[in-house]
Amino acid sequence: MTEPSDVPTKQTPPAGGPDVPDWEKRFRAPRLSLPEWAFDAPHRALFVSNATGTYELYAWDRETGGQRQVTDRANGTTDGVLSPDGEWIWWFADTDGDEFGVWMRQPFAGGADEPAVPGLAPSYPAGLAVGRDGTTVVGRSTEEEGTTLHVVRPGQEPVEIYRHRESAGVGDLSHDGTLVAIEHTEHGDATHAALRVVRLADAAGASGAPPVTQVAELDDTKGGTQPLGLAVLGFAPVDGDTRLLVGHQRRGRWEPMVWDVASGVETDLDLDLPGDVSAEWYPDGSGLLVVHSFEARSDLWRYDLATRRLSRVDTPTGSVSDATARPDGEVEYLWSSAATPPEVRSTSGAVVLDPPGMRAPGSVAVEDVWVEGPGGRVHALVHRPAGVAGPLPTVFDIHGGPTWHYSDAFAAGPAAWVDHGYAVVRVNYRGSTGYGREWTDALRHRVGLIELEDIAAVREWAVSSGLADPERLVLAGGSWGGYLTLLGLGTQPDAWAVGIADVPVADYVTAYHDQMEALRPLDRTLFGGSPEEVPERWAASNPLSYVDAVRAPVYIAAGVNDPRCPIRQVENYVDRLAARGAVHEVYRYEAGHGSLVVEERIKQLRQEIEFAARHLATVSGTRPDGG
Repeated sequence: MTEPSDVPTKQTPPAGGPDVPDWEKRFRAPRLSLPEWAFDAPHRALFVSNATGTYELYAWDRETGGQRQVTDRANGTTDGVLSPDGEWIWWFADTDGDEFGVWMRQPFAGGADEPAVPGLAPSYPAGLAVGRDGTTVVGRSTEEEGTTLHVVRPGQEPVEIYRHRESAGVGDLSHDGTLVAIEHTEHGDATHAALRVVRLADAAGASGAPPVTQVAELDDTKGGTQPLGLAVLGFAPVDGDTRLLVGHQRRGRWEPMVWDVASGVETDLDLDLPGDVSAEWYPDGSGLLVVHSFEARSDLWRYDLATRRLSRVDTPTGSVSDATARPDGEVEYLWSSAATPPEVRSTSGAVVLDPPGMRAPGSVAVEDVWVEGPGGRVHALVHRPAGVAGPLPTVFDIHGGPTWHYSDAFAAGPAAWVDHGYAVVRVNYRGSTGYGREWTDALRHRVGLIELEDIAAVREWAVSSGLADPERLVLAGGSWGGYLTLLGLGTQPDAWAVGIADVPVADYVTAYHDQMEALRPLDRTLFGGSPEEVPERWAASNPLSYVDAVRAPVYIAAGVNDPRCPIRQVENYVDRLAARGAVHEVYRYEAGHGSLVVEERIKQLRQEIEFAARHLATVSGTRPDGG
């Protein structure tokens, strides 16, 4: 193992010490992503860490134990890919978190950065696949062009192989570099993709010949008429093998199948596991590493393709956020629970990679609650201070996405609120993943309003059960959770004492026109049209429509370079609050859709906790944290 001194730590102020509270230590404690390894050089790996106080990319030579920091930028870097031969690290260079930029690359052993594809102008990324012979497929999204995909061969100019106004992206490149899998939504349903596989023309082909020929198409939406999506999980890692691992929703949940794109044969695995299931190939192509998610927890399995036998890969109870099978058959995975900080583990029993320095303090275990809601049973995860009786000041922490879900995984934010005497309730409302396709798809056309119905049902349980003090309820969230926070403050003004919205959608119509191009098709799908086509739906789901009804004090944090929830639409909302003298605070910071700088995250959360304590004190007469 590498000694802590091999990874630079330049955090200021110091990470630990008797005067640093546990909640800050959880943010400052060094963390690691699951190392990505190079297929043809498995001893070379790439991971993300916050060891310097900013999330950056690191190279790791597993033979020598040597590590080095690859990127060093003011706003951090997390998007990186290791070439299959292990010689190059590709990383995406945007400007101050705006997600608009170009791919750069750097030698694994160190050296100067260089533009990876000099012939391509800056764009939003739409996928990347780096081949073993250096052939690369680059996805781009721009306002002017929509989505374009380009093939780049060593020493040659980029060649466009795909273009469409609707959203699309690079799925994968086959092991021998001849086939490209594309996820696309040409049918107009941005939430359910179809798949296309094309064959790249020979690099020495005749001038004027088409750059690709279509090999196969798979569209479970039937031209946009059925809400069934597909996802590329990866080509078989064997030369000449035309099997593609595909995720599908044909039985109402995500499951993997194997599709031979040459013959058209689809092999249904029919795994007898509840919940959503994803998978990736073992390196020899003989089996699949299956990731199974059910009711906010996940575990691992191996599926043998020859025997069709499913066997468990032993992991602790909690959440596996990432996993990979190594050439020797061992499985490495990133695991945590609400009580236990993340660890990069191996089925060999070893800890794969230990972060340097201080370990993050643990937190409380999570409790599962099921509440009957208007659309079915709603699952909520409850964190409560140990040994403290209710009713408590309670934060309803609303997740973003909306196609995401909270799980039994370690999170420094909720743990900080618990340390300050709050209960935290995290709701997997309709729209969340992990509970079946119908649950995820339910929010269409009544966007935001359906999610808030589920949150209201859980809020009623929290109060009636004695957990939550009805006079001290905080509605909080980031991104889509920030949107639901502002919408909830306006549509349920008597329910909430304080609102905290990070990088929110605040004026949805303006956000639609200002946001990055790739998000507009999703919004049109959710609403059933653009703001001009179905204005009544947009008005009904727009926080700005209800801003004059907001009574609770509101804290808003916004990144001035955010391409997803742009700053102008936040300013529109804030101006309306200010015009009527509503109590609010706005914090603007130089980043995009959230910050990768640890001290910035701590600063924001400290402001949020102080804001809540200050304003809840006017309701209850005492500070929630005992101050």
